Amino acid sequence: VPVLGICYGQQTMCAQLGGSVAPSDKREFGRAFIRTEKANLLAGMGDGSRAEVWMSHGDSVKTLPAGFETIAASDSCPHAAVANPARGLYGVQFHPEVAHTPEGAKLLRNFVIDIAQCKADWSMAHFRDEIIASLRAQVGTGRVICGVSGGVDSTVVAALLHAAIGEQLTCVFVDTGLMRQNEAAEVVALFRDHFNVPLVHENAEDLFLSRLAGVTDPEEKRKIIGKTFIDVFEDAKKKAGPAEFLAQGTLYPDVIESVSFSGGPSVTIKSHHNVGGLPEDLQFKLVEPLRMLFKDEVRALGRALGVPEKFIERHPFPGPGLAIRIPGDITREKLDILRAADAIFIGELHDKKLYRETWQAFAVLLPVKTVGVMGDGRTYDHVLALRAVTSIDGMTADYAPLPHDFLGHVATRIVNEVRGINRVVYDITSKPPGTIEWE
Repeated sequence: VPVLGICYGQQTMCAQLGGSVAPSDKREFGRAFIRTEKANLLAGMGDGSRAEVWMSHGDSVKTLPAGFETIAASDSCPHAAVANPARGLYGVQFHPEVAHTPEGAKLLRNFVIDIAQCKADWSMAHFRDEIIASLRAQVGTGRVICGVSGGVDSTVVAALLHAAIGEQLTCVFVDTGLMRQNEAAEVVALFRDHFNVPLVHENAEDLFLSRLAGVTDPEEKRKIIGKTFIDVFEDAKKKAGPAEFLAQGTLYPDVIESVSFSGGPSVTIKSHHNVGGLPEDLQFKLVEPLRMLFKDEVRALGRALGVPEKFIERHPFPGPGLAIRIPGDITREKLDILRAADAIFIGELHDKKLYRETWQAFAVLLPVKTVGVMGDGRTYDHVLALRAVTSIDGMTADYAPLPHDFLGHVATRIVNEVRGINRVVYDITSKPPGTIEWE
């Protein structure tokens, strides 16, 4: 069976077959260029001699096992791609599966179709039918509570379950007090009016904020929110009627960043409240139909289910909400300031037709105050960071090169209209080395 090792996969393949791996003299995180020395696996990438890729490594292969040859190299990685065609073994140090390797799909197709001789007969419609049948088998005659937020993930999960089990589903919307401006009302209208699904609306703002009071560590925030979320669900369960299943919109990137999915070497980057933040004594059986999908695949599945496009194209919003967009302690005053500033930023992106050109955009209220001057008066107020990225699946991302005049206009509006902010900055960090969210 042909094998393709990616990043750590290439390293472990070479190490186990007699080669060696060691820390790189120069780490590579982000955009890089490889010299493609031989075709086959790399056919069609770049101009035939040079291709753009996305790297994320501190170690690299130093010596090759017997029978292997180098088929691509970069300035910092002499074995950026290797092959042993006789044994059907291939490895790449870069990530062809992410959007920021522009022609990575060609490499994957070369391997799957030309080398492994697989057939391309998979379709999202076929996957939709399979997952609906799987949900019916998993749930049987049981009842399911589905947590919804109005985001694309929970919306698609609810649509899947509604198609699979109909009236056995009740949706629960927990208003954590950490939502964006007017979001709670929009979520209630979406599920009650558009989808016509039974919805229990739990306003738990006071409970969440009381438990988060004084907490500054981001991991602790996430775990508190996850635990509180389940506690509120226990109360909602009584209103919704008996249910043994809890459905969530967990995606594969959530799993990768929270835990090692198959016991592998990946470390916890941050706990997602619907993965690492759940209590061990969970009173529900979990239903996570999107657990092995990426964001772009979830959107495609939503379209196959007939979910309206305006909901499909909504930017991702983290489960912990604005709590992880306020580094430091959480207060009602900070939440109000951040909501107002974020609404201006997102509104301007829509007005200038830039919203769909970004994969995710938001504001972050920093735990930093700076001196400013407004009129004849001195101010000492918060710094606000704006963050906008381009991506396909959230596994990698680059900052969105928004026009400077646009950013200047947004900053002016925020400083003039939102009391408590006197300085605005723009985050130009890619993922890696940063994450998309600040916490």
